Amino acid sequence: MLRLTWVQPEDLLPHELHQAHQDGREPSAIEARWRAAGGGEAPPRAGASPTPASRHLRLLAEDLLDELADLPSNLKDEEPTDLAKIRALCPAWPPSQPAAGSAAPPTPRALEAAWLGRAVGCLLGKPVEKLPLPAIRQLAQATGNWPLHTYFTAKGVPAELLTTHPWNRRSAPTSLAENIDGMPEDDDLNYPLLNLLLMQRHGRTFTTTDLATLWLDELPAGRTFTAERVAYRNLLSGIEPPHTARLRNPFREWIGALIRADVHGWTNPGDPGAAAEQAHRDAVLTHTANGVYAAMFTAATIATAATATHDVHACIESGRTVIPPRSRLARAIDQALQLAHTHKDFDDIVDALHAIHSPTHHWVHAIPNTALITAALTHANGDFTGSICRAVSGGLDTDSNGATAGSIAGLLTGSPDALPDRWTAPLKNRLATSVADFNGTGFDSLAHLTHLEATRP
Repeated sequence: MLRLTWVQPEDLLPHELHQAHQDGREPSAIEARWRAAGGGEAPPRAGASPTPASRHLRLLAEDLLDELADLPSNLKDEEPTDLAKIRALCPAWPPSQPAAGSAAPPTPRALEAAWLGRAVGCLLGKPVEKLPLPAIRQLAQATGNWPLHTYFTAKGVPAELLTTHPWNRRSAPTSLAENIDGMPEDDDLNYPLLNLLLMQRHGRTFTTTDLATLWLDELPAGRTFTAERVAYRNLLSGIEPPHTARLRNPFREWIGALIRADVHGWTNPGDPGAAAEQAHRDAVLTHTANGVYAAMFTAATIATAATATHDVHACIESGRTVIPPRSRLARAIDQALQLAHTHKDFDDIVDALHAIHSPTHHWVHAIPNTALITAALTHANGDFTGSICRAVSGGLDTDSNGATAGSIAGLLTGSPDALPDRWTAPLKNRLATSVADFNGTGFDSLAHLTHLEATRP
């Protein structure tokens, strides 16, 4: 029986109950009705529960999702989604540049390093995606790869350990060290490709509707997950943006918008405010509040890094200026920075972040993942290998965190020659994707196309 992930009402409802507790709503009465009817918890790792719910329970889940959406939030004034309200809450919002693209753009070589860094970091995290933190540590330690410093391998891992903690079944055939043959397809690369296509067609003035239309034209529905899948379903049901992000979408503060943010930073070098605004137009198709802020933070950080004149700490500080200072994401970033500056052992930082966030947040939620990316980049001082290995070794959404850390740290190196050959050589300058005509494209070609958009008037 087909159990389509991330859209079954009986699976969405428990996630929405968690979301309500986090975003300042009071869902206890609705939660009690769900439990009394026999409703269960959300699957902790997968996107769908193993068995279908009864027709009665499914209909109840749909009704309760709508009731939850009507509950008032006591955080609405501190965590708006509207851009004007976000800007009004940010006293240090970056000043606008005289004209889009006026700053010197990153060179094609720097952009190639950013694309490669994104791919390498993603590839490093793919085999251990969905695994709990202790499993990641044990699998790496079993092959002498701890602290993490190279791709995961199955060679030398005891059979009983792999039985207890199997690799990600979809990723292991293409992402373990002994299996890598080019960059396999992944949503962490598909979305930057889509946004490159978006820029080619519409430039920096694209609208959220332009993005929605592009998705329907070029993005296979089966390549979407969590908030993106729900929003895609809403589009097909005739719901228009930004309502696509809100209707029965408990994943609207998860990591999906963050992984789409790179191109917005690359094409607004030296203008973090413009990059954040561009990321906002993208993010509101699928996300609200902290899910949107995570994308804005990432885009602004990358836009600052794209000037090649700042260290990673200045880049992160710039990203911090475009998110509401009293938001949950801002507090999480500040905690991550404090931990990174006061602890020598990164494992201690990771343990602290998990203690703070794991009891209340799903492993794909934007808040703990943004905090981990921030801590990894800060603790590694922007070093490429140090950044991606820290990001992945911290667990949570391993491939997405590795990808974003790799993009930022790769861009800061300024050249693919600065990336160790053990990381880049297995990629063979070849990327697989189902997006448009990009399948088999080289990272040098992607860098050239991105440079054209970064320099477009």
